[in-house]
Order: sequence, then structure tokens, then C-alpha cells
Amino acid sequence: MEEETPIDENFPLFAKPKRKPKSIEAQIPSFNPNSETSQLEKFSGSGTDSSTASSFAGLGLAEWAVQTCKELGMKRPTAVQAHCIPKILEGRDVLGLAQTGSGKTAAFALPILQRLAENPYGVLALVVTPTRELAFQLAEQFRALGSCLHLRCEVVVGGMDMLTQARNLVARPHVVIATPGRIKVLLEEDPDIPPVFSKTKFLVLDEADRVLDSGFEEELRVVFRCLPKNRQTLLFSATMTSDLQTLLELSANKAYFYEAYEGFKTVDTLKQQFIKMPKKVKDVYLVYMLSKMEDMGIRSAIIFVSTCRNCHRLSLLLEELDQKAASLHSFKSQSLRLSSLHRFKSGQASILIATDVASRGLDIPTVDLVVNYDIPRNPRDYVHRVGRTARAGRGGLSLSFITQNDVVLLHAIEAELGKQLEEFECKEQEVLSDITKIFNASRVAKMKLMDEGFDEKAKERKKQKLETLAEKGLLKKRNKKRKLSVD
Repeated sequence: MEEETPIDENFPLFAKPKRKPKSIEAQIPSFNPNSETSQLEKFSGSGTDSSTASSFAGLGLAEWAVQTCKELGMKRPTAVQAHCIPKILEGRDVLGLAQTGSGKTAAFALPILQRLAENPYGVLALVVTPTRELAFQLAEQFRALGSCLHLRCEVVVGGMDMLTQARNLVARPHVVIATPGRIKVLLEEDPDIPPVFSKTKFLVLDEADRVLDSGFEEELRVVFRCLPKNRQTLLFSATMTSDLQTLLELSANKAYFYEAYEGFKTVDTLKQQFIKMPKKVKDVYLVYMLSKMEDMGIRSAIIFVSTCRNCHRLSLLLEELDQKAASLHSFKSQSLRLSSLHRFKSGQASILIATDVASRGLDIPTVDLVVNYDIPRNPRDYVHRVGRTARAGRGGLSLSFITQNDVVLLHAIEAELGKQLEEFECKEQEVLSDITKIFNASRVAKMKLMDEGFDEKAKERKKQKLETLAEKGLLKKRNKKRKLSVD
């Protein structure tokens, strides 16, 4: 039998086999929640069943927590909150799988804060999330929900001063919210940091499908080493993966699996449409759609692109056309990323141009429109992108730009969603009326891009990224995945 070297007996998913197994399926136990020996309790439903509690008080939350929810305008628990909060309070491991905008953050934050109120000492919870922007948003939500507890919450992400972060961690904040890379570096390089987490009671993986991606495996190994084995593990996501399923089945605390929908799904209040166009006039169509925002009653919009270069180019283009837009991509420093997000959230800019760093978890109530300027190659990414609008029961619109090269990707998305997207109707002659002006602005934007040396910086950054992947031994895995997707 193949030998394994488990890092944590509760998480053998991250044990590394000494030789290559014959098949991937052989590593993953069968999923059988009805088995007599299974410790898994599963609830599957539409999220609207009548058995859910009608008030936060009925979930076992303390009076202060119920009052805080009331002050924040949370009138009654959502389905994921109603099912998961009591189980977390019981001490169970939980996987909550629910649509974007369904209130997953409060589902794990409220019971954690209730435990904190009972014993406010040390780092009670470590929350790991895939992006810096999401980490800061989670911190805002924890502070809001724990406003009466004098909560000390520390955000530990890349792009910020590590000495300050290390000093703040040693001071034992109540909740630590971190991205995998930065917390790994601090745990490995500063001997004072691992003891900080020696009595941590909760490990939360938010956007768990992304955090459990193979690219973060090494980081999570380091995190698991430093956490006590008697912790509770809470996994929350909008999409299911085999890694999530396997990790849940191997839980030692009789895990509870809440699934609010089946497969890929977007909310009913979201109107999903597409526009067909030649590739060379995508910019023209984009400017036209943005000019119609006020007429359509759209307060703000997020434009998703596939590359940092395109993100920066479009921001320069809109700047040339006197459009107020913020941009968000990984080439920016952390301070500039936070500044862009603040401008957008505060309404100083009604347009945010972003790569997929903004596709996960961001909750900005004024977003009424999501534009897929570049269609994502993975339908799962589409679900997360369009989930930035039509949240918490509100309406929203998503528009996908379809060129001659994108038809196959559109059909793949429709197949995963189980429905066809509607075509957005617009008059081509009206759209193209400003084509000369926009083409001229586009040329100026490209020249500015060259003057800034953006492409050279991009090449250097790509080289560094490939070197990092090679050091981790992930480069071959990545190439294999690409080959499989092509086949």
C-alpha cells in the first residue's frame, strides 16, 4: 500500500504520496452521506424551505448579536445562516455551499463572535481568503458585526509592511484575516508567530474552492502545522470542487454539509444578456454601454477583463474620454488597490475596471451592472463575476461581449447554467456614431501604456511568477491541466 506523510490527520487530503498513484479517483473516498459509518450530515435544498428559523434569536445567538443584526438591517436570517449558525455553535465542522450574495460571511462570523464574547482572549479565529480585497472586506464585516465587543481584527496580506503585521499579530488580535502567501511567510520566518495560533479555535476558509486550489497547497500545509487539532474548520464557497468534498468527508468533528443549490446557478433577480460584435470595436461598444448607465438607472458598474494590461489600457482609455473610472489589478501596489476600491465604494467613481481579483466575494450594494468585456474561460469564473450584482435579493444586469472567438465559451457557460442568455438589443449605427473619437482615444491610451513601460514590467513579473511556480513544483502540474483542458 502506498505510504503517505500526513501533515494533519484531520486533513489527509494534503498528505503527499511518495509515488504517483494509478488514478486520481483512487485518492478520493466515495461520497455516501447515507452510510452507517459516515460522520457527514447533509442538507440539500433550494434555500427557501419552511423549516428555517424566522429570527436570529431562534438560532441560539445571544441578545447582543440579535440586536446588532437588527441595527445592521438584517431582519431575518438567510437560509445558509439559519442552517449553519446552530451547527457551528454546536462545535461542528461545516461546509456551507450557497450562491453569491446569500449571506455566507455572517453565517460564520456571528457564531465566532459569540464564542469570542464568552472568552475574549487570544486569537480565536484565523480566516484564510484568496484575495487581498476580500480580506479587507471581511475585516469590515467582522468589525460591523462585532462593534459592541471592542473587536480587535488584524488583516495580514501581501503588499503591506511585514514588521508591522508581525508586531500586531504578537499582540494577539481576536480575529486574523489573511491571504495564504503572506501568512505562510510570517509563520515560517518569525518564530514568535506560530505560538500566536496555538489556541486558535476556528479555521475558516472563505471562497474555499479557490483557497484549496493546488497553487495554495504549500501555504495551507504551513498553516495546518501551526493550528491545534481540536479546532473547528469552516469552509464556505459558492461552487463545489472535489477537493472540498474530500476534505469535508475526512472531518473528525461530524461535519455538516449545507448545500443551497445544485450545480452552477445564478440568482433569479439577475438578468443575463450578451452582445455580439466584431473584436475590433469592443471599446466602442463598451463606451456606448457606459454612456447609457444613467438612462438605464444604473448606479455603478464593474467591467471584468482577462489581463492586467487590458485593465490598465481601458482605464487610460476612459480617462482620455473624461470618464471617472477606478481600476483594480495585481500589478498595482496594495495602497493603490485599496484607494481604487475606496473611490468606487464611496461613489467617487461609478465604474470599476478589474481582473478576476474582484470576482470573489466583494459586496458593493450599488453595483447594478457587470460587464464581461472578456469572457472567462471557466464557467465557474462567470458565476462569480456576475455574482457581484443582484445580491441580497436586489436586481441586476450582466452583459457579456461576444466576438467571433467567444461563441464556444458562451455555449459552455449556457450549458453549465442550464439556460440560454438573452441577446441585448442595440442599434449598431447608434453605437458606432463615435467610433473615430474612441479609436483616437484608444491610440493615445496605447501610447501611454508604452511610455510607462507596462509591457516590460509585465514580462518581468511573468518571469518571476514562473520561477516561483517552478520552485514550488507546480509548473508541470499547471501545464498538464492546460493540456487536459485543450484535449
